[in-house]
Amino acid sequence: MQAVIETGGKQYLVAPKEKLTIEKLAGKEGQSVTFDKVLLVSDEANVQVGKPYVSAAKVVGKVLAQNKADKLVVFKYRAKSRYRRKYGHRQQQTVVQIENIE
Repeated sequence: MQAVIETGGKQYLVAPKEKLTIEKLAGKEGQSVTFDKVLLVSDEANVQVGKPYVSAAKVVGKVLAQNKADKLVVFKYRAKSRYRRKYGHRQQQTVVQIENIE
């Protein structure tokens, strides 16, 4: 069984027992999280497509970790003026394990 969920402004194809790294969600490690914005649910026999969401479906997962992504370096440079600026950014992420699709 598979589903397409929407979280953090992005869409993810998920299946049970799968680990997923998504944008930061509120919650501590070991806490359960429910995704209600399910766009598509599919099993071997049939496919349900939402308009825009499948109302009866939800995906349940468990928070495994709260961490940060690799550093993204932003470097500004203007020629002939000795102007240089270097910034770094690390986006916060949540690692979730999908437990089941209902």
